[in-house]
Amino acid sequence: MPEKRYPFLVSVPHGGVEIPPEVRGRISLSEEELLYYCDPATRTIFNFKKCVGAFIDTPISRMVVDLNRPPLPLPGKDPDGIIKVRTIDGKDVYCEGQFPDMALVHRLLMTYYFPYHQRVDELIDHHIVKVAFDCHSMLPVGSCGQTDAGKPRPLICLGNNGDRHGRARKGSVATCPAAWIGALAAAFRDEFSLGREVAINNPFSGGFIVNAHYWHKGVPWVQIEVNRSLYERGNSGDPHNGGKKSQMMIRQLHKNIWNALTAFWDTVA
Repeated sequence: MPEKRYPFLVSVPHGGVEIPPEVRGRISLSEEELLYYCDPATRTIFNFKKCVGAFIDTPISRMVVDLNRPPLPLPGKDPDGIIKVRTIDGKDVYCEGQFPDMALVHRLLMTYYFPYHQRVDELIDHHIVKVAFDCHSMLPVGSCGQTDAGKPRPLICLGNNGDRHGRARKGSVATCPAAWIGALAAAFRDEFSLGREVAINNPFSGGFIVNAHYWHKGVPWVQIEVNRSLYERGNSGDPHNGGKKSQMMIRQLHKNIWNALTAFWDTVA
């Protein structure tokens, strides 16, 4: 990669798999399931820290604290909220009777959730950041209980809280200009030689991080979702289960994404 640093902030909130000591022994999910329900390998795929203005990720599993969810409603009321009750396909996250009480919820949020969001704002304040990317991976097909359940997903999804052309929806605000997300989609299509497989705001239009920090600082944000079929082989959720082939796919995806991001910026800057 080039020595030039681009004025990007890159956030990778769902790549961690660690279970912190506060809840160790309470979680009912196996190690394989914890891997499946995170965004496998995204801390590697989106690791552009040497080439961007600011970078942040976390080793903590989203099954413990989901950094891309709002702090309200209070944990327990939203099964797929900030502190998970169940997975997207209905499995209990905690052993029976072991869901955190409010004192433990407070401790988890003060230790892992609020510091991440505070750090994002600090990075924007103290570094040259002209655009921010919140980076994820998605299952190839929508899970039961999701709005696109059973439907194949695009290979790349870009979200700015707008419509499928990146324009602000009635009564809401887009987190980056429609022209920018359009240029980013074009850059991904060129880099990956794709057409409709690069979608805007479908099936995901952006979560809490994109929306909250756009409102905090006014810096444009885009949520990037890459289809796990681009680097996984099989259904275990383990990007290493394909051996050298999977590792080659991960390295190539890393390069392709970087090429698309820089081509986009060189176009709009």
